[in-house]
Amino acid sequence: MAYGDAPVLIKKVKKVSGGGHHGGAWKVAYADFVTAMMAFFLLMWLINTTSPEQKRGIADYFAPASVSESTSGSGGILAGTAMGDKGVKSDGAISVIKKLSVESKETSPEGKSQSASSADQSSITRQALEKKESDAFESAAESLRQALQDMPELAELSKQVLVDVTPEGLRIQLVDQEGRAMFEQGSTRPNDRARVLLRAISKVINQLHNRITIAGHTSATAPGQPRGGDDWALSASRANASRAVLQDAGVPVDRIYQVSGKATSEPLFPDDPALPGNRRIAIVLLREAPVLPPNAGQ
Repeated sequence: MAYGDAPVLIKKVKKVSGGGHHGGAWKVAYADFVTAMMAFFLLMWLINTTSPEQKRGIADYFAPASVSESTSGSGGILAGTAMGDKGVKSDGAISVIKKLSVESKETSPEGKSQSASSADQSSITRQALEKKESDAFESAAESLRQALQDMPELAELSKQVLVDVTPEGLRIQLVDQEGRAMFEQGSTRPNDRARVLLRAISKVINQLHNRITIAGHTSATAPGQPRGGDDWALSASRANASRAVLQDAGVPVDRIYQVSGKATSEPLFPDDPALPGNRRIAIVLLREAPVLPPNAGQ
């Protein structure tokens, strides 16, 4: 057989899959294992870093019991969520956190401090209102003093008007002087001098809105002089006559809170109850909120 006639041999190599180290399937299994371990450690980290309230909220979010019983537009359990408070999906952790937040405010020291702060604020407001009222009284008193000085017919009579601020309010007193009485002896009718002063006082009263009280006072009988009539009735009648003059001068009737006679029970000069200065009419603008007229709420 010639050299060129040699038979051709074809060698076929068969590749066996899975030979050697069993192929690359182990890599897939290892990757799944690493992924699972990463997820496990991530879960452990989340558990350690979240608060009990947050854990409860997460559990409620995934639990079927956390689904709201109310229905949305589609009416199903798995229907779309709502933007408002009502809907098929519960608030989950948000509702728990809100609830605990409200409870903590009610029971925490911060809640108590907020209540204390509100009380302090109320006290500050009350003090501010009291100061505002006192300033208004001082302004009214200065206005009356200035009016008595500016009017020639009242300049001489200004010595018989005493104005001061008391715990009750702004007190204006018309005081008798020797030879300058507000009422004639034993009379309940105010003379011209008293009427002029009462009209001037009415202008100051109308600048404010406080209720007023009017009290009449008499002096004690000097030793050796005959005792007069009933001082209680006399002082009450003089106070009532003064009230009538004030109302005629424009003071509203609903501003009058009390008219009383105190006789000699509260002398202006306790050391000498018989002094003419103890005979007086005391008008007090009370420290209180203004009173609405009877028909204001109708």
